[in-house]
Amino acid sequence: ADRREKFRIRYYNGDASLIHLEKKIKVNGLCGKRSTLLSQSEAQAIIDGELDWMLAARDRPLVTELYAKMKTQGLRPKTIVDYIREPYVYAPGNVRVTLDSRLRTGLRCTDFLNAGCVTIPVPDTPVILEVKWDEYLPSVVRAAVQLGNRQAAAFSKYAACRIYG
Repeated sequence: ADRREKFRIRYYNGDASLIHLEKKIKVNGLCGKRSTLLSQSEAQAIIDGELDWMLAARDRPLVTELYAKMKTQGLRPKTIVDYIREPYVYAPGNVRVTLDSRLRTGLRCTDFLNAGCVTIPVPDTPVILEVKWDEYLPSVVRAAVQLGNRQAAAFSKYAACRIYG
């Protein structure tokens, strides 16, 4: 089976008071995500490589799993991926449509909580239209996201940002 996973620490809309540790899993093209909350000090500790506090987080299996993989597989923060997201939701089918633009990355910096961490625009990145749904994609949404001669393609914001750090 083609299985990939990645961990990320993120917050939305510039609000670092609500930080998520997420694990994205992709198996044979199907995606899943698990998430748990982190405090700012916990996120900063991970950025700084201070991991011992994670042993006491037994009530958060995702934190424990990340700890184990950081210790045994050498996982560590690699880059900052920053962008503007415009989200839209269509209730039938639980359709989520997002437009991601203005991709930026840290320049040899992974301390995304530090306001002094310099980020730079990633050149030549497109506006990314992403459509996710649970059970079915309603025809009205399918018709709305058809953009002429455009075609579906994979684009990794992470990979685009890793070029710079």
